[in-house]
Formats: sequence, C-alpha cells, structure tokens
Amino acid sequence: MTVSPLEFLTLRWVYSKSPAIHQLQSWFSCPSTGSLRGFCSASVNGSSTDKRQRKLELPAEANASLSVPVDTKAVFDCPSILLTSVVVTTWQIILRDKLSCTRAYRRDRNETKEGNCTDERITWASRPDENLALQIDPVATTHDGFYMCQMVTHFGNFHRGYHLQVLVPPEVTLFQGKNGIAVCRAAAGKPAAQISWNPEGDCVTEQEHWANGTVTVQSTCRWEDRPVSVSCSVSHVTGNKSLSLELSLEHENKKIWKSI
Repeated sequence: MTVSPLEFLTLRWVYSKSPAIHQLQSWFSCPSTGSLRGFCSASVNGSSTDKRQRKLELPAEANASLSVPVDTKAVFDCPSILLTSVVVTTWQIILRDKLSCTRAYRRDRNETKEGNCTDERITWASRPDENLALQIDPVATTHDGFYMCQMVTHFGNFHRGYHLQVLVPPEVTLFQGKNGIAVCRAAAGKPAAQISWNPEGDCVTEQEHWANGTVTVQSTCRWEDRPVSVSCSVSHVTGNKSLSLELSLEHENKKIWKSI
C-alpha cells in the first residue's frame, strides 16, 4: 500500500509546522551544500570540466501495513541502503492525537537529534551508525500511527513508511443469563472480534467502543426449543476461541467458562 499524494503532502505540512522541527532544520542541512534535509544535491561523476551538482528527484515511497500484538516489540527498518552512503536519516512518527515526533541521525557528525519525542518506548533499535532501524518496546495501543524513515544519501533520497496497527486479544467469557439465554462476550479486543453460535438462535450482538481503541463485543442468544448445550465461537486476528455451555435452570446467572 502506498501513501497518496494528498497524504504525503499532509505529512510534509505537519513536518513543516512543528516548532521542534524548525529548530532542527539548520542541523538537517546537507554537509556540502547547506540545502535543507530532503533536498540535498548529489555529485555527478564525470570529467573535471563536466562535474556539477544536480538535484535528485524523490523515488516513489515504499509503504506497508504492519500489525503487531500489544506488549511485544516492533521493529521498523529503513530502506536497504549502504550505510556509508547515508548523509542524514530521519524517522517521522505521527500518532493519534499527538504532536509529530522526529528522530534524526547525521552521519558525518555521528550525532542524533529529536523533536517532540516524549515516549521512552520508541527508540533507535541499535546504534544508528550501525543500524538505522526504529523500535517500540513494548508496544501499546497508543502506538497506532504512521512511521516513516526518510534517508538522504549520495545516490538520492529514499523513503519507507509503516502504517502500524496494534492488536489486542479479547478476553472471552460465556455464561447463562435469565430465562435460558446465553451470553458470549469478547471484551476489549482490537480490532473488534466476531461471534457466532452453534446451534444458531435468536441473537442480538452489540459493540462498545473504548477510548484506547479496543472494542467489547457481546452476543446474547435465546432458543425457542432450549438445546442441552450451546457453543460460541469468537474469531479474532490474534487467535480464535470456542467455548461451550450446558444450559440448566439450576445454573442461571452463573459464569460457566472464562478464556483469556
């Protein structure tokens, strides 16, 4: 999946409007030409009378969608470019309801800078002079967003972006309610889970959305001819679960099974 021209222009606008980024612009200047990061010139080899500077156009950005389970580690790689050819590398991080964060490395000075970056879980994966990857450890639901590596090299400018979606497995429960109904609940999952029943009955499914992006799905089911046992199946990208319940008048309002 690629970033649309409108989305890319939006990212550039956010980048240009950030006060912290304005403070870093002089530091981002190319070592030889002084032009701003993203518009460095590259030397064109030729005869001594034909050597000149020319501005290289940006290649098409490579972007991908990445899904990572909550409480694990996520690693984002920059384009595969020879490190000795890299002049400046910046990671642009755009999260929901937060200011854009930028982490940058300038190779000729072996220096790193950052702007608006307050989350200590987002760091360089290693020493940037050895590895330009970015990591999040551990991943939380607040890390949903767009992460873009921008590299200025002697051969041109290269980009790679990641649309990160954090996955949260739901807590699944199945219990019997009043009047012979059964309730199957998949609580606080991300994205929302799907619930199905066997045998099929007269069911109502509801969703409750939480501020952290998780969703609780609850399905309440009843049967005209009450079966001896029922089962609910919960489908989710982090894994599927199937729970069974024996319907009994003596056990109404009692939780029969819980699965995490």
